[in-house]
Amino acid sequence: MMRITRSRATLTAAGGLAAATALVLTGCAGSNPAGGKAEPAGDEPVTLEMSWWGDDQRAALFGEVIDLFEEEHPNITVKQTPVGAPDDLFNRLATDFGAGGDTAPDVFALGGAKPQEYGELGALLDLSTVSDQLDTSGYPDFSLTNATVDDTLYGLPTGGNATAAFVNTDILEQAGIEKPAEGWNWDDLVEIANTVGSAGLTNAQGQPVYGIDLRIHDILGTYTGQLTETGMYDWDGQLGVDADDIASWFEIEKELQDGKGLPDASVVTANWALPPDQQPFTLGQAAITFGYSNLMAAYSAAGEVEMMLPPTDTDLSGVALLPSAFWSINAASKHPAEAAMLIDWFLHEPAALELIKDTRGVPFSPDALAAVTPALEGPNKIAAEYVDVVLDGGVVAPPQPAGGSMMNELSQRMESEVLFGTKTPKEAAEQWISELDAALQ
Repeated sequence: MMRITRSRATLTAAGGLAAATALVLTGCAGSNPAGGKAEPAGDEPVTLEMSWWGDDQRAALFGEVIDLFEEEHPNITVKQTPVGAPDDLFNRLATDFGAGGDTAPDVFALGGAKPQEYGELGALLDLSTVSDQLDTSGYPDFSLTNATVDDTLYGLPTGGNATAAFVNTDILEQAGIEKPAEGWNWDDLVEIANTVGSAGLTNAQGQPVYGIDLRIHDILGTYTGQLTETGMYDWDGQLGVDADDIASWFEIEKELQDGKGLPDASVVTANWALPPDQQPFTLGQAAITFGYSNLMAAYSAAGEVEMMLPPTDTDLSGVALLPSAFWSINAASKHPAEAAMLIDWFLHEPAALELIKDTRGVPFSPDALAAVTPALEGPNKIAAEYVDVVLDGGVVAPPQPAGGSMMNELSQRMESEVLFGTKTPKEAAEQWISELDAALQ
């Protein structure tokens, strides 16, 4: 069951994105003239290379999708070069693009700030030059922000997830608390979490039940998106929040700590890096947590779990809708039109969508989302419906600028100082602003 508050949703930049890579591009130029339209090679044999990251299961799935593409286009052969981790691909691209781009794959996945980074460096194809093969018009503007540089689009999202609050209604019932209403605020959350945390409940294994299972990096971007029109950053790549904004979040954490809604500080910090299946919420040890919508399947193991927009004290939800990855085309590709046809197949072809479903995030194209959602079941279907609501109400917000990749580590460090009592919320917020502002410069 899902609860959704249809307040205005804001895309906020989130931390944890890859740091900028310094590249010197030498003559990256595609086969089509600048500003001109790419033309397919007709029936002539064409070989494309396609790279992505992921496990063997993803490689096998994408291999099936490519087999169908090659059956439909017998003159095109796709060389598959998957890698295990994003950095494996990014390190290769840095080398290939530094040498001019001729050896880089024709089509590849990019994550985080990489579409911005490579787009600025001229390594990526302007997708308007392949609009005859790849229609980008159906995507909401805010889903394309991270792949748009100077009004030029350099990638399309594979799909993604939206930040959400997850509420274990079984635990609330045990604590004698009603479910939060749509449009709840942060005072509501503090009251609920502190009531649960003070109730002395235990889960089936006899472990203590907390009011909230909190990881600051999963919620701070959303919280700051509720306070300003642009969220954490502005359109000039500078901070969009001030020390008072950040201090107000640390003050919420202190209220939760003082009221026993949060577990001990040592437990909070130890939980930062836990995988979803080991997090307290999943183990039935917390009434509330925050995370991305694709975690609904994992979190459902905790019992009766509802997904809803996070609390807010403003008319902004602050919800971040984050692409899992983008498909982009090498600007030096000898076959840009065919490369665009391959991306179009992965993102829009019904036969491909039937196989991929939501494994690379819920599709952001409304038509693709409409095709995929009926094929999903249970928690996956709930997550897709939630993303659909966010897509309906999202607005454009700035992407994370270079230097912002330190935000997660910085936030955790300052949170630790607050919860262990070595800094006040004001002191921690001032240092947070100082360090992140310096990094952005």
